[in-house]
Amino acid sequence: MAPPPPPQRRAETRVAFAGNSAELPTAGRGDLDAMARRLAADESLRLQLNAYAADQPGDSGSQARRLSLTRALAVRAYLIDKGVRSTRLDVRALGSPQDGGPPDRVDLVIVGR
Repeated sequence: MAPPPPPQRRAETRVAFAGNSAELPTAGRGDLDAMARRLAADESLRLQLNAYAADQPGDSGSQARRLSLTRALAVRAYLIDKGVRSTRLDVRALGSPQDGGPPDRVDLVIVGR
């Protein structure tokens, strides 16, 4: 019998993107700055970037995964510019969300301790 899946961790921070855009929104930068400070204060923390994008009509889902990856990489680059080491950031491009949350977002989840 397979072990149960690990419980979903709650997003500490969520960056909402405009539909079909991978440009990092100005509104999310303050939250990202706070997250960078939190990571600087505790070297044992890692961050998982879970990125989502809405499926477009007629798309097989690959376009949503590509867009979600581009969004996650934009958030990652911003955090690296703020001093977070890249080895502490895990990127997950998940495409269209299956969790009922908003489609155009990157969730930042703290892992490890």
